[in-house]
Amino acid sequence: MIDHIVEILKNANLPQTDFVKLMETFKNPYLVLICCILSLRTNDKTTYPASLRMLKLAKTPQEMVNIKLEDLERAIYPVGFYSNKARQIIELSKELVEKYNSVVPESVEELVKFKGVGRKTANLVVAKGFNKPAICVDVHVHRIFNRLGYVSTKTPEETEFALRRKLPKKYWIDINTLIVTFGQNICKPVNPKCSICPIVEYCKKLVHS
Repeated sequence: MIDHIVEILKNANLPQTDFVKLMETFKNPYLVLICCILSLRTNDKTTYPASLRMLKLAKTPQEMVNIKLEDLERAIYPVGFYSNKARQIIELSKELVEKYNSVVPESVEELVKFKGVGRKTANLVVAKGFNKPAICVDVHVHRIFNRLGYVSTKTPEETEFALRRKLPKKYWIDINTLIVTFGQNICKPVNPKCSICPIVEYCKKLVHS
């Protein structure tokens, strides 16, 4: 059943935000990492132009450590907590240069050692930066898989581990982009558009498949 749902959502061709499209083009773990940090608690419409302004300043850890804090703050404003995020990105970049030879670690376990990097960000870096199986669970993925009945969990972290046990590995890398796009267009937090949902017939039934 999950195979059919993924196929339907892929064929739905729902519009992606410019930020989601940008993240899909990177194939670079460092760029995925710093842009994901920007996106936390900020909508895509704000994050996208802020990411472009940041990337004009620096695209590697070595370049970022030479950027002045106030210049980065100015570039990423008005993303949420822009001052804290600017400081975090510069400090993280320094740590990469000094301790990791400017190479972003490939494992979730190593990535979460960085200050301010949680499992959501770490999994996205592994999946989209390294093209390795990892399940990035944000509020959309957590909400929608619970609405469908595919999992029954209380937190995004619980959802990640439930999906690791149940979701076929072939879907891990792309599931976040697919579900986030579905959540932004159809299965919204409030007033979901069930009348036009392409998978409404499966809602709350997946748990029995």
